Amino acid sequence: MTASRAARPEVEHVRANLTGAYVTIAGVVIFLVSMFLDWASNDQDDTTYGGYEADSVIPFAAFLGVGFAVALMYASSRAYRRQHRGLSLASMAVGLATTLFALAWLFDVPGAFGQQAGFASEIGVYVGLIGAAVWAIGSGLLVKESEGDTEHDRLHYDQGNDSDNGRRAAGR
Repeated sequence: MTASRAARPEVEHVRANLTGAYVTIAGVVIFLVSMFLDWASNDQDDTTYGGYEADSVIPFAAFLGVGFAVALMYASSRAYRRQHRGLSLASMAVGLATTLFALAWLFDVPGAFGQQAGFASEIGVYVGLIGAAVWAIGSGLLVKESEGDTEHDRLHYDQGNDSDNGRRAAGR
């Protein structure tokens, strides 16, 4: 006597694609490199200031980015779906803030008005702006991935001996 096998669902758990994390890391590295480039120059005495010495927020943002990069990679190795959405969103927010910070440096060097000196933006600002934008875009790509959302899982049914030959739709 053979019993008919009912279709048993097999769940395929959707995991995050880490391309966004890798793009984020590339942006953070670019911003980190920009910290060592010239960010401002003084027109009066031809002195230049690297990002590390021009403003303490620049190295802080770069080191914060390194922290986010390490945390994103750690989360990808430990999290069930290879990412932690809150961490990805926080990284995107800081990447956007860093982008706006670099953009502000491009338009007007902070402190130039108070010192009555003619400061100009240098190459480090442009490299930092590119790095921060890549950082924010990469984090945004990672945020788009499914994290803990079970509606992204796919159900597959075994080819059992039932009337519809195992072809069932996974309802949403």
